[in-house]
Amino acid sequence: MGIILSAQPAIAEDPALRVEFVTAEEQTLMLDMRLSGTIEARNSVDLGFRQAGRVVEVLVREGDRVTRGEVLARLDSAQQDQALKLAQAGLASAEAGRAQAQQASDRAAAMLSRGVGTRAARDSAVQALSEAEGMVESAQSRVEQARRAVEDTQLLAPDDAVVTQRDLAPGQIVGVAQPVLSLAALDGMEAVFGVADQPMLREAMGRPVRLRALDVERPAMTGIVSEIAPLVDPASGTVTLRARIEDMPGETALLGAAVRGDLTIEGAAGIVVPWTALMRDNGGAAVWVVGQDGRVALTDVTIGSFTDRAVYVADGLTPGQVVVGAGSQLLYPGRAVMAAEVVR
Repeated sequence: MGIILSAQPAIAEDPALRVEFVTAEEQTLMLDMRLSGTIEARNSVDLGFRQAGRVVEVLVREGDRVTRGEVLARLDSAQQDQALKLAQAGLASAEAGRAQAQQASDRAAAMLSRGVGTRAARDSAVQALSEAEGMVESAQSRVEQARRAVEDTQLLAPDDAVVTQRDLAPGQIVGVAQPVLSLAALDGMEAVFGVADQPMLREAMGRPVRLRALDVERPAMTGIVSEIAPLVDPASGTVTLRARIEDMPGETALLGAAVRGDLTIEGAAGIVVPWTALMRDNGGAAVWVVGQDGRVALTDVTIGSFTDRAVYVADGLTPGQVVVGAGSQLLYPGRAVMAAEVVR
């Protein structure tokens, strides 16, 4: 009986998998941000009366332009007017007393010079004149105070501006310094945005922002980032960013208008790979690197930052290395791969 020898069949190796090859490149990080906010006056002020009282007249509405020194509202000034009249009457009486004291002093001095008066009488007259002059000064001070009290019943515009908010009406009782009107100066405007906080945001200072008003028909505008709040607003969870609008005089129609902003921030250079190259390995980030022999190895990487189009790798890759982009689902260490033509 012959002996039949049978060979064990060899295990066939998986054929090379067609995947997308991507060459890691060093590029400058460009972060494109789409912002939404409102247009506000660069300078604004809240106004209130310097004394409490009842509002009798409001002369402006929201949206009105006002000029410096214009009366915006009035309080009931009956008490202040009466106090001013009393103070003026007191001043008139004091001035009359001073005139009499002046005459008495002049007579005493004349009599002394002719030898028919005494030095004591002259000194007494001079003393009375001095007291009368002091009473006049006190009366003048009271008149000035009463006049200011009357003036304080009027709310005046501190500068040329536009009324952006009105919180008072005739008959309303207001307190001292209670904000009742908001004015916006028309010497410049800015776009105000609330943006998510991130490290690269600090690089936005001084950079241009492309602006387009959403509520008002107006050509596109350009702003320059002029302020970035140092702290996150706890209410909104965002950072306030302000962009000064260039070469544009104040326009009432733009105040409060919704605005869209496009901001590009340029950061440090990094190794760029597409999102499709990113994998997970032991809880960290990794990519499949294609070796010279056409086989892949999973390599841990450190992500520096990312955009909506690419991942910036801070450590783990060098420029020129080939990584797998699309098609990494069936890979394992040592798997042979070949470049596939990817249509984008």
